[in-house]
Amino acid sequence: MGTNVVSGAATALVVATGPRSYFGMLAAKAVATNPAPNAFQAGVNSVSWLLIRFALVMVPIVLLINGFTKGDWLEAMLFALSVAVGLTPEMLPMIVTSTLAKGAVLLARKKVVVKRLDAIQNLGAMDVLCTDKTGTLTQDKIALARKADVFGHPSDEVLNFAFLNSHYQTGLKNLLDRAVLDHVELAKELQLEQRFRKIDEIPFDFERRRMSVVVATRVMQAGVLVDDHHELVCKGALEEVLAACTMVRVTVGTAVHTTEHTDGAEAAPDTGPPQDQPLDAAMLARINQITREFNEDGLRVVAVAVKTLPPEQATYSVADEAGLTLVGYIAFLDPPKESAAAALQALAAHGVQVKVLTGDNALVTARVCRQVGLPVEPVLLGADIEGLDDAALAQAVEVHHLFAKLTPLHKERIVLALRAKGHVVGFMGDGINDAPALRAADVGISVDSAVDIAKEAADIILLEKSLMVLDEGVVEGRSTFCNLLKYIRMTASSNFGNVLSVLVASAFLPFLPMLPLQLLVQNLLYDLAQTGIPFDNVDAELVAKPLKWNPADIGRFMLFFGPISSLFDLCTFALMWWVFDANTLARQHLFQSGWFVVGLLTQTLVVHMIRSPKLPFVQSRAAWPLMLSTLVIMAVGIFLPMGPWAATFKLQALPLAYFPWLLAILLAYAVLTTLMKRLYIRRFGWQ
Repeated sequence: MGTNVVSGAATALVVATGPRSYFGMLAAKAVATNPAPNAFQAGVNSVSWLLIRFALVMVPIVLLINGFTKGDWLEAMLFALSVAVGLTPEMLPMIVTSTLAKGAVLLARKKVVVKRLDAIQNLGAMDVLCTDKTGTLTQDKIALARKADVFGHPSDEVLNFAFLNSHYQTGLKNLLDRAVLDHVELAKELQLEQRFRKIDEIPFDFERRRMSVVVATRVMQAGVLVDDHHELVCKGALEEVLAACTMVRVTVGTAVHTTEHTDGAEAAPDTGPPQDQPLDAAMLARINQITREFNEDGLRVVAVAVKTLPPEQATYSVADEAGLTLVGYIAFLDPPKESAAAALQALAAHGVQVKVLTGDNALVTARVCRQVGLPVEPVLLGADIEGLDDAALAQAVEVHHLFAKLTPLHKERIVLALRAKGHVVGFMGDGINDAPALRAADVGISVDSAVDIAKEAADIILLEKSLMVLDEGVVEGRSTFCNLLKYIRMTASSNFGNVLSVLVASAFLPFLPMLPLQLLVQNLLYDLAQTGIPFDNVDAELVAKPLKWNPADIGRFMLFFGPISSLFDLCTFALMWWVFDANTLARQHLFQSGWFVVGLLTQTLVVHMIRSPKLPFVQSRAAWPLMLSTLVIMAVGIFLPMGPWAATFKLQALPLAYFPWLLAILLAYAVLTTLMKRLYIRRFGWQ
């Protein structure tokens, strides 16, 4: 089934291997079938099919008009095919891939590794980030701060039992275990090899939230080590350990005799040997009060309990975690990162809400959140989520920013509820319990030090577990998406305008407005001019807020700006027909040369008009790769009819009087496009 063994022990019988296993069958299906397209892929496909459907309708019309009006059906067919090539967004896959790849390279320089290229769009569109507390808001340097008995007095016995538990458990040792095991001197003091022998363990799971090991306490009899009794040592979340306890271990006199210790904890007085007392309501209230004070100090409390058993039993199960005796607590401190508050402010400035989803205690998490400036109240606990249906949870996730005491399925439900409300959700996690939420999120984010299953489920890997690094990644993701939108908008509007121009010219001209070879060359040069788009600058205002894919906006943009280029194409037709007398079959190449230059230059310049809502070349200037590609292609476009290769493409040198007109057309086109852009922004906004 593809199960990962994380902790514990088992005996298994292998019944199938390789492709005969269930996991192998799933792997074969995964290779043979493509995953369902996400919103970005669907959007790009919709634009492509919009242009293809447009071509399928318009190309036959162009063929029929030119065939009937010109009489040469072969030439009309070649021209119609050239129009189809010009309309087909054949460079779209290359531009999309190169833009995303360039974005991935820039993100990698910012310590953000992209596993799936189209995740860049989701990263830029993200408006809610769900994250864990440990290591993201905190320093991820957990230190053992307190070792206390049930009344909060310092106790070495509690640490000894915790050390036994952490040392002998075979599961994934977390940060808390490592902090306990840092006290290596205890191994020698406890004489682990001589005094103890591991019998069994009851692994941790996210439902019980505790784990136990069973060790045999060994004594010397007649020169031979024998098992005296078994000790079940359990440690875990306070509530879950208390649920399995019926007794508490107290030192006689500590309930009434207390003194202040220098580190803020109560020092244990000189008293008699410890005794076990029932865990009644009064004792439970006192325990809750003491641990609450620890939590309010920002300490994460782990309870330690024991149970003495006869040495006959060989295997143990969860059922044996009953009738335990609470011996005390170990408390850990993980202070907030110095950069966390600034990173949260940066994310908020870029329109990203941060919600904390943690399995930790609510009081500890709330203290950390206050220290880094996150809103805390109200807190939603995992137990509360259990009683909410999906509709109620969808409302709750909008008003809550802190979710505590969560199981893995709780995290997944919260992410799905946020997505159901229309948010683009990112989830940042690095543990086994984060895998379901990473899969459920629009963009799963993990770190290089995460467990394998978390990294496998993630779309993006951070080389540094920092929200500041993530904020830089969000901005870069939005920049990449903006550059992609530039090409898509420009291609859609230019192609639409070209077809309108071709239809008008085909209906009224006695010859083809442009030969098939000329049309293909123009299309090639135009596409080459756009190869600088992935390297273009993006205005800071455009990446200040989340960018969502909106295919409907592309269609509106096409209908709004496409006819503008057609208007100046018609002006060029009139100029060549009446001013330069290119109105006969003998002078058709002059006409075609004039439109070839105007069409290429306006299509090449339009990216500078629509790449930013600001005034082009003045308030917002393109990066040098795009400027260079624009100038080179414009120069080539003018050189072709004027140079020695003109006859090869059946072009004709243009008279010098043409160029003042060309300059006027280009200036008028730039001015009108800029004015229409402002009108468009006022009516529809700009993303």
